[in-house]
Amino acid sequence: MTSLADNKEQEALLQVRNLKKYFQIPRKGNLHAVDDVSFEVYPGETLGLVGESGCGKTTVGQVIMRLLPRTDGDLYFQGKSVFAARGEEDMDLRKSMQIIFQDPYSSLNPRKTIRSILSEAFVIHKYGSTEKINHEIERICQMVDFSHDLLDCYPHELDGGMRQVVGIARALSLSAVFIVCDEPVSSLDVSVQARIINLLMDLQKQLRISYLFISHDLSVVRHISNRIAIMYLGQIVELAETDTIFANARHPYSIALLSAIPRVDQSLQQNRIVLAGDVPSPMNPKPGCRFAPRCWMASEECFYESPPTVEIEPGHFVACKYSEVSVERAKDAVKEQ
Repeated sequence: MTSLADNKEQEALLQVRNLKKYFQIPRKGNLHAVDDVSFEVYPGETLGLVGESGCGKTTVGQVIMRLLPRTDGDLYFQGKSVFAARGEEDMDLRKSMQIIFQDPYSSLNPRKTIRSILSEAFVIHKYGSTEKINHEIERICQMVDFSHDLLDCYPHELDGGMRQVVGIARALSLSAVFIVCDEPVSSLDVSVQARIINLLMDLQKQLRISYLFISHDLSVVRHISNRIAIMYLGQIVELAETDTIFANARHPYSIALLSAIPRVDQSLQQNRIVLAGDVPSPMNPKPGCRFAPRCWMASEECFYESPPTVEIEPGHFVACKYSEVSVERAKDAVKEQ
């Protein structure tokens, strides 16, 4: 795994700056799906992006891949503005940035064979002759351990794990160096999940690929990620190295999220913090901390002032004014329950 110290000695591969994505709902206003999100991904690194359903993590990935238009913010890849790219520069960026979708079935065209699906990117980018394309497809299949005998099958003839391997192979087709993994194992059996995760990690070591790994499964994210960013209601509330997040989480939401992880060893089982109240609506959100209505530490000003994101130690960012006392207050919250 790449350490934070290693990362600081090199430039970020991907820089997300104040990214926003609002959806306009007729007669209601704007739904703030992603609101002022910033982070970096370094070469050869996996940044895990976690949070509960509806927090906006998938939308972040789709805006980065330009599957959805941004509302505001900037995105830089290898120092170049992604949103400003045109012509050949845009085509080169699209080769370097790819995505693996959550559902390995709906993301594959059911009317095309696997060979045809994998050759599509090469045809669009005018890679060369059919013979050259087929040779490249076979090389990629060998890399991801996908049998050549299955290339002329259709997606419905494969199981879920094999379909996701096809999705990975497609993402590698044009030698991508950055891949958005949008919950790539959430729809698979546990044994198949392990195979896909290990495949992604092996490919990262071989090719020095960077991942933005989006998931709600903290155990999976812990296994694969160098750093973790935790999202709540469209905003990143905490970002740090993986070990730091699990050993010294500081945002109240992060602490509550981690307390819900089941542990095999009961002696290590934490008392779970049960959050009261409902998740606020992302529709025209009010000023203030978005976690305040469910937070056991919230003061009156938390409902009116948005907390700044502060680096409380090198590489550890928290958006909470009470980050220094949150752990002790969390213990008190458990006792009260």
